[in-house]
Amino acid sequence: MRALATVAFAVCGAALQAQTTDWLQWRGPSRSGVSPETGLLREWPASGPPRVWSAANLGAGFGSVAVSGDRVFAQGMQKTQSVVTALNRADGKVVWMRPVGRAVDNYMGPGPRGTPTVDGNRLYVLTENGDLACLRVQDGTVVWQRNVLQEFGGRNIGWLISESPLVDGDRVIVTPGGRGAGMAALDKMTGRTVWVTKELSDPAGYASPIVADVQGVRTIMTLTGEAGVGVRAVDGRLMWRYERVANNTANITTPIFHDNKVFYSSNYGVGGVLLTLRAEGGEVRAQEAYFTREMQNHHGGIVLVNGYLYGFSNAILTCLEFATGKVMWRHRSVGKGSLAYADGHLYLLSENNVVGLAEATPAGYREKGRFTIPDQGWPSWAHPAVSGGRLYIRNQGILTAYNIAGSR
Repeated sequence: MRALATVAFAVCGAALQAQTTDWLQWRGPSRSGVSPETGLLREWPASGPPRVWSAANLGAGFGSVAVSGDRVFAQGMQKTQSVVTALNRADGKVVWMRPVGRAVDNYMGPGPRGTPTVDGNRLYVLTENGDLACLRVQDGTVVWQRNVLQEFGGRNIGWLISESPLVDGDRVIVTPGGRGAGMAALDKMTGRTVWVTKELSDPAGYASPIVADVQGVRTIMTLTGEAGVGVRAVDGRLMWRYERVANNTANITTPIFHDNKVFYSSNYGVGGVLLTLRAEGGEVRAQEAYFTREMQNHHGGIVLVNGYLYGFSNAILTCLEFATGKVMWRHRSVGKGSLAYADGHLYLLSENNVVGLAEATPAGYREKGRFTIPDQGWPSWAHPAVSGGRLYIRNQGILTAYNIAGSR
């Protein structure tokens, strides 16, 4: 009996470990770019961490990956089709590949820009052409599919749709950018429209939404083509719209929420803003706490660690105090890029194919290793992912898994 109990405990423990280390969607467990993992390498050898496997069959695209159980999911372009690929987590071999719509090329690069979202036994993807599909995780069977541009009166944007769908409870959230349908919620099981944000007609940005409870009010936040916005999750009502943080070219960065405050940032000479949020009468009001020119984030995202924001302002890695906007340090690091956080460190990927590791500390920039990856002809814009003791780096059709687990 004791032996059985020990086995059961070990199995449950392994299941819990897998669950807590999965990277189920864009920017990880909470869409914050932060992984809860510990026990990772504190520094890298000159050649970088050991490579576990490399898969060269994803197809063109700039999206990152989702990791769930024994599978890794990514979107890509294969000939004229926008496809989703499921890989074996152990060795990177293809388990299944499913076309979900017509692929689109662009002078900034072909293929999808989004990252799949895993929710239980279903997978949600949004293509560069507006095809939103729900697939079965096991075999890629399409459960339902809609084109959000055609059905909600939106139009594709200059560098193509880049959003990763958000699953909130029984709904999946997207921002079609149609007139009177700037944001939409669909029933995740059927694809049926639940609500649209009638007060919002902004064209879509390149950002992906987040969701949080603000003093009891469930709130969806994103950066549209024209403003940082907050929408009530229960019915889609627009609660605030802040234009100053948006530019007229490309609004990309996923917002950061903490302590009833939200931080938005964009590049092209704009900057960042911290809005203080307060619930009143079932709605949330937003008030500017500060505006800063010191965080002009382009495509690479921002992470919040122990009260400090880390992200590339233009091409300079910058650390800001979240509450005040005070600059703690600036460093050229690996060059303009994207980042994720785990176990005290920033995982950095420059658009010029350099991967780096640096301590996440307001005391200063402390690099712990770097290495280069092969140039695939386009900028390395896919964000790094950390899951199960591995670092996943995607560059166009190539996805490589590196072992970053420390010695046990």
